[in-house]
Amino acid sequence: MATDQINCSSSFRDYLFKDKSNKRILIGAGIVSVVLFSIFKHFYPFASYIHGDSFVYLETAEKNLSINTYMIGYSMFLRLFSVFTTSDTALVAFQYLFLQSSTLFLLFTIFFFYKPSKVAQYILLCFMIFNPLFLYLGNLVSSDALFASLSVTWFTLLLWIIHCPSVRLIIWHTFIIFIAFTFRYNALIYLFIAIVAFFLSQQSRVLKIVGISTGAIAIGLFVWHTGNQYQKLTGIWQYSPFSGWQMANNAMYAYRYVDSAERKPVLPRFATLDNMIRTYFDSTRNTARFPSENVKASTVYMWTKHLSLFKYRDSVVFKSDTSSADELKKWATMGPLYKDYGLYIIAHYPRHFAQYFLWPNAQKYYAPPVEFLSTYNSGRANTAAIAARWFRYKNLRVSTKTGGLEIHMLDFYPILSGVTNVVMLFGLMCYFILAGFKQNTQFRKGILLGATVWLLNAGFTIFASSAALRFQVFPILLSSTFMTLLIDWLAQMASIKQNIKIPTYKSESNSVALLNS
Repeated sequence: MATDQINCSSSFRDYLFKDKSNKRILIGAGIVSVVLFSIFKHFYPFASYIHGDSFVYLETAEKNLSINTYMIGYSMFLRLFSVFTTSDTALVAFQYLFLQSSTLFLLFTIFFFYKPSKVAQYILLCFMIFNPLFLYLGNLVSSDALFASLSVTWFTLLLWIIHCPSVRLIIWHTFIIFIAFTFRYNALIYLFIAIVAFFLSQQSRVLKIVGISTGAIAIGLFVWHTGNQYQKLTGIWQYSPFSGWQMANNAMYAYRYVDSAERKPVLPRFATLDNMIRTYFDSTRNTARFPSENVKASTVYMWTKHLSLFKYRDSVVFKSDTSSADELKKWATMGPLYKDYGLYIIAHYPRHFAQYFLWPNAQKYYAPPVEFLSTYNSGRANTAAIAARWFRYKNLRVSTKTGGLEIHMLDFYPILSGVTNVVMLFGLMCYFILAGFKQNTQFRKGILLGATVWLLNAGFTIFASSAALRFQVFPILLSSTFMTLLIDWLAQMASIKQNIKIPTYKSESNSVALLNS
């Protein structure tokens, strides 16, 4: 097996660098990426910020905190990157080029194993290399670009584990999935997807167990460490206060539409909080005066200081606190209570939750809003003092040469995402109906893995998260890729029926013939 893996890796290197066509594409992609980034930075000389999230990441990095409102992975990266340079241009260049490199790694891996048509290859290459989303996402001081890059790299490693398994790949997979998990909570589902990949791979049962276990242990250790840090801070062991706030937030979007006659008594421990929330809903029925209450499946309730969750925290739980507890401690302390309250409301009003949160959130997942990517620097001319300190700005002003702060380059993405999701669904249905899964080809394993990511991510996002374009970059890239592959496969099937001889999807015969033995 080790010898076969060396041949497989060697064949891929030859495929990239000794094949003249592929080598030209790689060189061309590198040149185009540098040129596009240079042009982009001419118009956007400063990094862009989400006023709130970006500064929390910088605060965590500046103070070297082990826990904060958001996951610490990106902040630790910022701290490490600052050892080499404090240039915001260098930071966003790295983020952009890492995203470009990871997508090229994915595409050439797919081309290597599955041999799609040249038309499909060029469509995918153009879509990735010239994608404006990469530029705007990379220019954002946020975890989104790096998490997308890590996710694409992780998925590509799973393809290699399926087709060319090795101990080295297991080590790399463990490292990448661990780093990804420190960036974003929803990387937890990656572990379950990895189980599918190891199940599909042709390696010994021992190596499959080792591959799954190492990833689980790495994630488990991080959860254990984080929970211990929160226990020291609040006296309560918990992994994610954020999830508690979000659970209460999600439940409130359903609870708002429960008629007062239908409301049921709550547990005594929730009584004061519940009364504050119900009073707020009753006082904001006039949506003409309170237009924010027209918004569905958002995150307003968990972040707005004057609304019920924060008011309960500050006016009830910490009302008699004279120790001036810091914001993080107060925020984290509420996590367990809000999680229990949110689950309680959801359990008692499942129909309302499905109608007023799940369905609107499913619509947002189908066509995710552009959100913070629709404006530069959250629509503001200045950044925060912490950003100026970190990146050594002379003042707080961050300017552009575009004549405004609005961004319209990405307005097509909700439509693209919606079309991609529909075509992906029908493509999978056609693949099943036409017995694609019964064909003796490695392509079906890739399709199965891609479909698993698509479905699990949809389920997690709709039920437990919020949908926005910057959160859905990896799923959109992946579904766009597999949508193109499925269309290409259907075109090949149609051509075969017309007795036109064309190449069919297959594995790299010289390197992975062992998989069919």
